[in-house]
Amino acid sequence: MNTSHAPEFRQLGDHVVLDMINTVEQSSAGPVDRWQSDADVVGWLALAGVSAAQGDAPSGLLASARDLRETVRDLVAQRKAQAPLALSALNRALAAGGSHLELAPADDGSLLMSRRYPSQTAEQWLLPVAEAAADLLAHGDFGLVRKCESDACSLWFYDRTRSHKRRWCSMALCGNRHKVAAFRQREAADAGAKAK
Repeated sequence: MNTSHAPEFRQLGDHVVLDMINTVEQSSAGPVDRWQSDADVVGWLALAGVSAAQGDAPSGLLASARDLRETVRDLVAQRKAQAPLALSALNRALAAGGSHLELAPADDGSLLMSRRYPSQTAEQWLLPVAEAAADLLAHGDFGLVRKCESDACSLWFYDRTRSHKRRWCSMALCGNRHKVAAFRQREAADAGAKAK
């Protein structure tokens, strides 16, 4: 796997779990992993808005994040294929998190309930993503979870369009490439027909 650092994270999946899976992208040179350090994972968690963790990243965050990502990638593919799900690794990640609910008074006198995530271990830092993965697997409409139709693309997305006919990770990327290729093919066919 190509591990050249690419600092930008694409958020094309329309779901945090699919965006996590998409941190490994296919390129002409092979897969590119956008997570190269604990700091990359921390940056992605912040960008995705799923980490309430404070302080320095715990040791092993990168390895744990990569393990969770591959576990979830396999589960999404299994769920999409309607195959039996190998849930033990995700269940271990969920059990290792140790979150809890907390009540606090609001300014208007009502009570606010929020989930608190301890942040001492890598698994605890990643628990919100593991919970989002469990929710997607249990409640997501996998008729709308799709892989980009481009043969050269490995990205997943949740089709939230009104017509549910989204085909590409992004029209600006793969959709446009497909349109250009189709145009060139039509032009070549027209030129060939005129030559006869």
